[in-house]
Amino acid sequence: MTHLPTEFPDFELTPEQRRQAVRTHYWERPGMDGERGEIWCYTDRFSYRAGETVALHVSSTAPIFGIAIIRDGGSETKLFEKAGIAARWQDTPDQCSVEGCGWEASFEFRIGDDWPSGAYRVTLTADGRNGQPIHCHQLFIVAPQLGQKPGRVLQIAATGTWLAYNTWGGSNHYEGITGVNRDQYARMVSTQRPWCRGFVVLPKGAPRVPLEVAVPPKTVPRYPHMEWAFATGHSKKYASSGWASYDSHFFRFAERAGYAVDLASQHELHFSPEILDGYDCVAFVGHDEYWTWEMRDAVDAYVTRGGHAARFAGNFMWQTRLEDEGRRQVCYKYRARAEDPAYRGGDVTRATNSWEAPEIGRPGSATFGLNATRGVYAGWGGCAPRGVRGFPVYRPEHWAFAGTGIYYGDLLGADSHVYGYEVDGLDFEIRGGLPYPTATSGAPEGLQVLAVGMASQVEESADIPLKDQFLGDEDGRFTAETLFGEASDANLDRVKRGNGMIANFPRGKGEVFHAGSCEWVAGLLRQDTMVERVTKNVLDRYLGKT
Repeated sequence: MTHLPTEFPDFELTPEQRRQAVRTHYWERPGMDGERGEIWCYTDRFSYRAGETVALHVSSTAPIFGIAIIRDGGSETKLFEKAGIAARWQDTPDQCSVEGCGWEASFEFRIGDDWPSGAYRVTLTADGRNGQPIHCHQLFIVAPQLGQKPGRVLQIAATGTWLAYNTWGGSNHYEGITGVNRDQYARMVSTQRPWCRGFVVLPKGAPRVPLEVAVPPKTVPRYPHMEWAFATGHSKKYASSGWASYDSHFFRFAERAGYAVDLASQHELHFSPEILDGYDCVAFVGHDEYWTWEMRDAVDAYVTRGGHAARFAGNFMWQTRLEDEGRRQVCYKYRARAEDPAYRGGDVTRATNSWEAPEIGRPGSATFGLNATRGVYAGWGGCAPRGVRGFPVYRPEHWAFAGTGIYYGDLLGADSHVYGYEVDGLDFEIRGGLPYPTATSGAPEGLQVLAVGMASQVEESADIPLKDQFLGDEDGRFTAETLFGEASDANLDRVKRGNGMIANFPRGKGEVFHAGSCEWVAGLLRQDTMVERVTKNVLDRYLGKT
């Protein structure tokens, strides 16, 4: 087993700076780099197909820049390079996070007919005012052409979640500069802005959210990923979402393992659900929290008619709506019942609340077998900080565990810490030493629970003062109010103890496998052989190889 350090990493911050890193709102914005100068860019869309034109919107203190485009997969392949492109500084609206930046297009290029589907990393380089180079990173997806794709996996990038966490410009679905006092999260966020720092590229060793420290009892919670972000100038949310922290690790692993993998954004699911046609296996990975009704319709229909959904992801929490042809994402979240128009004469089933709100009537378990509010936090802050780092296995005879050598009671992925950050689960009961969903859990018919770990919606310790808690019980009380109508202590007690599961069930002619943890990809990143074997078992079965 991995032996963990007993001291938190030191990023040379003062105690006050460590507090600021966690408690204050900071973000990327035009002019933040001052005299050094800066360059920013965004693409007009998340994804394109071969032959289409990409419009790059650039704002730069330098008059010219160079561009390099690399396909970021099992290996890195440079597809395009050009120098001497003209640029200028473009004014940015104060509420660009909500409205979009509105910059004019600075450069256009065509996706080559031979560019394979995947993620394409754009690096812009220019001269700073001090003579040192300045950089900007952007990402776009080349989606596959329609048609039969025997033997190929389609990975759906969690772009709704990227968008929800993107801090560039000041506001996202968590914190913000909106509202009368400029202190509210944004209920609407725009695609027309750069990605925040850390979403596209990260240095090796950037901390992940789950703690890699053996936290002694009575230790005040610390958040190394936010401390590192504050110390290095990265987004506060880099470790919560993005290509670099999550989606990339599955894509690279799969290609290196010999699988043929295509990539699409969630916008394709919403606007072009036929993109799933022709694939035997569709994969969802990492932190995959925000979905529209239409995206779920696409997956449900695909599985029912014989498709296979492999979800190695956690936190299936929020319903969103897309507006302005997909350029704006709407999610009222905690303020939905008070402010979302869907509650005032609209279709309440489309309210941008938790999927498990009774009035929506479509819990996440109806699509992927597990629910977010029955799981949530594990292994960070004060939520099960010394809990299991892997999935406790109950049904080792299941086909997903073939060849792993795993036993009943073993922890799958503990060395690589695959169980954590945010997990999904169900109410369950133990009978004969095995877990079964309760009759009121919302589990689909035929669901088997393969592994179960503990989680929490509350930072709960009699030895840690409330002033030292970051997560506290706010999310737990929201869940209590959402599910039971009142955020009382009694209702909080009903929801605060959660779990994370691995589950498998049939639907129609198809099948779903769900490893309900954001951190499954950490096992692929860290080359955990047992996690890799389970991943391959799922892909091979769903591609008809076994």
